[in-house]
Amino acid sequence: MQNQAVAVTHTFAGLPVSDYAAAYEWYVRLLGRPADMFPLEREAVWQLTPTSSVYVVQDSERAGSGLVTLAVDDLDANEERLTAAGLALTEQSGGASPQRLVIEDADGNSLTFFHDP
Repeated sequence: MQNQAVAVTHTFAGLPVSDYAAAYEWYVRLLGRPADMFPLEREAVWQLTPTSSVYVVQDSERAGSGLVTLAVDDLDANEERLTAAGLALTEQSGGASPQRLVIEDADGNSLTFFHDP
C-alpha cells in the first residue's frame, strides 16, 4: 500500500486567550483590521490569505500556548505598523540570522513575523 499525502485545503492557526474581549482588540491592532468572521460567541477569525486563517478563542486553560509564524512581504513596513499601533516587539533579529520580529499577546501567545523571500 502506497502512502497518500494529505490534501490540505486551508490552514487554521488557533490562539487560546483568557480574556476574549481584550485579546480581540489587541489582535485588531496587530492585524490592522477587524476579524472576518465570528463562528462562535467568543471566537474571531482573520483570513490572512485565500487558504490560511488565524483565530482567537476564549480558552483559559490553554491560554498562552499558541505559537504562530507568519511570512510577510515587507518586514520593515510591518514593524513600523506594529510600533505605530502601540505594540511592543519582544524580539528582533537580523545580521547573520534571518530577519524576524516576535510579539506576544497578554497571555504569552507568540507570533513571529519574517520576511518571505
